Amino acid sequence: MGIFISLLVFSFLIFFHELGHFLAARFFGVHVEVFSIGFGKRILTKKIGNTEWSISAIPLGGYVRMKGQDDSDPSKKSYDKDSYNTKTPLQRIVISLAGPFANFLLAFLLYLIVAFIGIQTPLANVGDVMKDSPAQLAGIKKGDTIVNIDGNPIKYWQDIGENTAFNHNEHQLTILRDGKYIDLTITPKLIDTKNRFGEEKKRYLLGISPNPKAYTTISYPIDKSIKFAYNQTLNASQYIVESLKRVISGLIPMENLGGVVGIVDTTSKVSQMGFVALLMFSALISVNLGVINLLPIPALDGGHVMFHLYELIARRPASDSVMIKLTLLGWAILLSLMLLGLYNDLNRLFG
Repeated sequence: MGIFISLLVFSFLIFFHELGHFLAARFFGVHVEVFSIGFGKRILTKKIGNTEWSISAIPLGGYVRMKGQDDSDPSKKSYDKDSYNTKTPLQRIVISLAGPFANFLLAFLLYLIVAFIGIQTPLANVGDVMKDSPAQLAGIKKGDTIVNIDGNPIKYWQDIGENTAFNHNEHQLTILRDGKYIDLTITPKLIDTKNRFGEEKKRYLLGISPNPKAYTTISYPIDKSIKFAYNQTLNASQYIVESLKRVISGLIPMENLGGVVGIVDTTSKVSQMGFVALLMFSALISVNLGVINLLPIPALDGGHVMFHLYELIARRPASDSVMIKLTLLGWAILLSLMLLGLYNDLNRLFG
């Protein structure tokens, strides 16, 4: 069941991406010949209007084939009125960017739904206390609830970090223990920790962790939901971009690179954690698809934008021979990364 759900989610993300291209193309009067979810042999096709809507055998992506536009052979062009080639470079850039934009929009909408449903948030209740940490020296114990820091009311776990994690100043804490309020003084200590990329980093910490049983569900009103969805989409985008930078620079080993099989496997596992967790992960994958497709690699949307920008600036298209060579190079890079991701996924699953 988990694999079925993950394939359904992945196909929906691909559908939304290709729908962005389709709607932009139709807006500019471009004839869309085929709208396919998956690659390879088309196993189910229905013609709606002038477009063949298909489900293909290999569920590893999708494509929209527009009249006069063929990634497998850029020299195949059409100059009919409803052809992709007769549109201005700026219009073609919009069509190319519409797919990634659709993914960012979808992520925003998914995060918005999560904000309406409610997000599980840890309360400011102490779980474990590190030995010889500032918290232990100050007298904080497991089960204590931090209710105030320097006169600021504390309710959620993130409030603690926002009030103490940026300096080593002395702080006045009020905790609730067994129905009694106790005032304490604590000074954060610079402690070695790891960021979300696994890199060593020093932060001012108290040496406590949240109680895994002390959670509450927070639902946001419309204005805060929009802000939450925007921030989550922005943070996810920054996370993906930083990850790519670290892979390219070698800070993250290539064996950490994942592929479609890994995404499907992880989505299957996340789906067992609940509907909200599945929505959050789907939003992250949608952002990932948007960012990846913006890379300036021929055969990706970013590569198309690169060609169209050249034409816009030079006032002439790149030669067919150059476009064919760069497109072949792009496909070689793309297929190499896909095979590496597939190898890493299989190695993690069975190795």
